Amino acid sequence: MLLSMQGISKSFSGVAALRSSSLEIAEGEIMALVGQNGAGKSTLIKILTGAYHRDEGSIRFNGRDIAFASPAESQAAGIATIYQEINLAPQRSVAENIYLSREPRRYGFLDRRSMREGAQRVLKAFKLDIDVERPVASFSAATRQMVSIARAVTQNATLLIMDEPTSSLDEREVAVLFDTIRTLQGNGVAVCFIGHRLDELYAICDRVTIMRDGQTVAVSTMEDMPKVELVRHMLGRELAAFAAISRDGPEGPERPVRLDLAAVGSGVRVRDVSLSVRQGEISGLAGLLGSGRTETARIIFGVDKLERGSIRFEGSERLYSEPANAIADGIGLVSEDRKVDGIVPDMSIRENMTLALLPKLKKSGIVDRARQDAIVERFIKSLGVKCASSDQPIKELSGGNQQKVLLARWLCTDPKVLIVDEPTRGIDIGAKAEILKLLRGLADEGLSVLMISSELEELLAAADRVTVLSDGMSVAELPRQKLSEANLLTAMAHQVN
Repeated sequence: MLLSMQGISKSFSGVAALRSSSLEIAEGEIMALVGQNGAGKSTLIKILTGAYHRDEGSIRFNGRDIAFASPAESQAAGIATIYQEINLAPQRSVAENIYLSREPRRYGFLDRRSMREGAQRVLKAFKLDIDVERPVASFSAATRQMVSIARAVTQNATLLIMDEPTSSLDEREVAVLFDTIRTLQGNGVAVCFIGHRLDELYAICDRVTIMRDGQTVAVSTMEDMPKVELVRHMLGRELAAFAAISRDGPEGPERPVRLDLAAVGSGVRVRDVSLSVRQGEISGLAGLLGSGRTETARIIFGVDKLERGSIRFEGSERLYSEPANAIADGIGLVSEDRKVDGIVPDMSIRENMTLALLPKLKKSGIVDRARQDAIVERFIKSLGVKCASSDQPIKELSGGNQQKVLLARWLCTDPKVLIVDEPTRGIDIGAKAEILKLLRGLADEGLSVLMISSELEELLAAADRVTVLSDGMSVAELPRQKLSEANLLTAMAHQVN
């Protein structure tokens, strides 16, 4: 076995990121490493490469026990990592990047000829014929990735770690990359392939290691791991664990569509998404990591440019060039990461809650404080925000109460459509139930809600219908009567009948 990591544990400020996890990779093997956000994949790799130090466990690489003190040590030992954001010097040449910090010298001077010929030779092995003296920035993402791989090969790497290597590539470029990986495998190089596109994993990988909540939960050959089983392991669900929660009363008539997406696309992340959000309903949006859920929300809200397809709002076609256009139509977005894109931590609850409403609260450029206070107090009361006062800094609130303030930020603008991306992430179980109950109540009052969630039980509990995305495409729409965990898992594995 080339690599054996056993019993690896790591905590940050008392919070366990890894709990007795493991990873084994044989010589010349292509191992898939998969898991949702927060599963522990990145932490495990950073411990292997010396960026983090493990709290417990053992690591053997190439027949000896190791504990790298830095990434440079792991690189010298034969482990090369190619990250999703390719780490090259964009204005330097291809040859310079391949030999960066290891430049060949002759009589003490830089030997540019040897560097050029060496770069050409290694790239030729990958069937890539380019001008190695051109700046890296002038080439496509796929070519830049090949340059990163070539750099690893010239370092005599025996293990190549590739983090989401296909995320910015088109189908032709992916095919070239896979040919390169197979060439490496034929030369005895092992590859740890961190990815989320199931079809690609089954096309290129020999085995799969699945992580969830900081633990290794399954290891299998790809042929012995059906897609539905792989998804189940990633999400930690048993098919019978949750039943779809039906609401009282018979099915009513179809409600009018407020927001309609038809064959929407942008770049390689969103390729062909169609979905409808109806008045007074919660429309769920499901899919594995990298399926295009958040990117779809960004297109709707005008953060990212719509390149293909159409968006219709209340029957009229729209092209939102910026969020202000979407907000003017009555669309709000509670983003996935409230700490990065949501709250302003040092500002008060009052200031955070009324950020989107400020233009309407101003008179002659001055905020109408009395009106602002009235609105804030009303939503603190109606949403049950637990706080000392509206002047309390929002960073002092619990995660659940911060999320309520962000919901209130958009509710006070009186929206028609509210997009909530992972509305219960990072909050306790009691607060999760409160948020879901709140969203359900808002929908019952006529608000249209698009709820993006990785939690299947949340979608089953709250949604009236769920659209499932896979690899940037809509692959299923499940109305309430067909909502079940089995149907959701099957669709997410892209095995649609």
